[in-house]
Amino acid sequence: MPRIAGVEIPEQKKIEFALPYIYGIGRSLARKIATSAGLDANKKISGLTPDELNRLRAVIEGGFSIEGDLRREIRTNIKRLKDIKTYRGMRHIRNLPVHGQRTKTNSRTRRGNVRHTMGSGKRKLDKK
Repeated sequence: MPRIAGVEIPEQKKIEFALPYIYGIGRSLARKIATSAGLDANKKISGLTPDELNRLRAVIEGGFSIEGDLRREIRTNIKRLKDIKTYRGMRHIRNLPVHGQRTKTNSRTRRGNVRHTMGSGKRKLDKK
């Protein structure tokens, strides 16, 4: 398996479907990368020569923010929002949805599976 940007790329897949294994590259960007490297996007990774792999590596590592750099950039952007206490930053701090979704019935992924039903927090009365 060839390594590009520190990620193992599957050999049996076509370039268009193999490159999205790298964080920050989707299918459309994978097609653009393949054409800018002078390769056919439908060619399999196992059929590439070492020269073609090096061209692919050079295009990817040359002009795109991927993997660790992209994750670090996103993390610092969120930290900046939290530090200046913007609305979005406060939503991140409170673990609530950031993009305006409703929270009364949905957002189980973000809030956790917390159920608030009528009698769930009620104290039991002692029998005398």
